[in-house]
Amino acid sequence: MLRVLAVDDEVHALSELAYLLQQDSRVEQVLTASDPVAALHDMVAMIGAGERLDSVFLDIRMPGLDGLDLARLVGAFPNPPKLVFVTAHDDRAVQAFELEAVDYLLKPLRPERVAEAVRRLESAAYGPPATEAPLDDVIPVELSGRTSFVPQHAVFYAEASGDYVRLHTAGGTHLVRMPLAALERRWAASGFIRIHRSTLVSARHVTEMRFDEGRIVLRVGDTILPVSRRHSRRVREQLVRQFRGPAPATSEAFGRETAPAGR
Repeated sequence: MLRVLAVDDEVHALSELAYLLQQDSRVEQVLTASDPVAALHDMVAMIGAGERLDSVFLDIRMPGLDGLDLARLVGAFPNPPKLVFVTAHDDRAVQAFELEAVDYLLKPLRPERVAEAVRRLESAAYGPPATEAPLDDVIPVELSGRTSFVPQHAVFYAEASGDYVRLHTAGGTHLVRMPLAALERRWAASGFIRIHRSTLVSARHVTEMRFDEGRIVLRVGDTILPVSRRHSRRVREQLVRQFRGPAPATSEAFGRETAPAGR
């Protein structure tokens, strides 16, 4: 059961959000605040009293301290609550996800989207139920005033490009303002492997591993990617561990490729 705080300076929007959250059986309590500074004081008081707060639903555009500013302050708390942004504007999605938001809801709110946000919160807080597959993370990408959402499973590999990361998918590439190290931490549990200081690869999309002039290279989709010597041992171990299991064809294929290196 989740305890959440909803913050919005518009009274009608706050009431609607609180109502939708209260209808969800997974939500134990909904607290509200119409002023971000008051919300911050409430959160500090709750933490000081040892009370639990699982999530904050934040409007972004508020007078004075806006939702993104408030989120940055919340992120400095010990065991900070998970963040869900609620806004009528889609132009701040990238900044929201840089703050590790669990979800980004657009107004007018739809009950099914609020329910999905609660499901994501529950999964982030307690892990998915045994019968439920883990949620696929998404990365927002802004281009020419439009925001697209790239699902994690569609990404073959990611390359560092200055202060950005270039995501490579079957449909093309997408440039995201995010350090590669941050993406590595975010997706490490989902089978993404660092193969080079500037390259992160999805193990599920690796179809071949071989030696080429003494170095390991991987085939990822239609691309051949070199593995740095520094990362070679860990990459071999992670790939063998990733593909060891009940699928004979996959296991045998990787066994043939990795056997020489294992001696």
